Amino acid sequence: MRTYVVKPASIQRSWHLVDADQLVLGRLATQVAHILRGKHQPFFSPNIDTGDHVVVINAAKLILTSNKAQSKFAYSHSGYPGSLTQISYEKLLLEHPDQVVVRAVKGMLPRGPLGSQMLTKLKVYTGPNHPHAAQKPVLLELPNARRIV
Repeated sequence: MRTYVVKPASIQRSWHLVDADQLVLGRLATQVAHILRGKHQPFFSPNIDTGDHVVVINAAKLILTSNKAQSKFAYSHSGYPGSLTQISYEKLLLEHPDQVVVRAVKGMLPRGPLGSQMLTKLKVYTGPNHPHAAQKPVLLELPNARRIV
């Protein structure tokens, strides 16, 4: 039996819509990374970007469990000595809730140019409105993401 190798020109990308209202961040991020990577496709290849586009709405209503909002920090460094800055996830969720989702998903994608290419297919919005209605995104139910009510 011959092995099928997908060509990048033959990939049909679809659009998915995820409502992050009252979802746990880590469980949401793992399933979004799974779709961005293309592991749900039967022709997945680890060296080719076979994933779909994902639009995440209501990122401001995410849930961080077990006191992670106060105890977990996001770090950034400019490259100069002594310029390491940190911000708690509680403050980051108030100021830039879209960056919370992007940071979580980015850590679950491969490093390098392939991971950067996959991350460009992620669109995160703080509210319920998004400008991708023309692409007709399909609402994606995440059965493994816990919805805390």
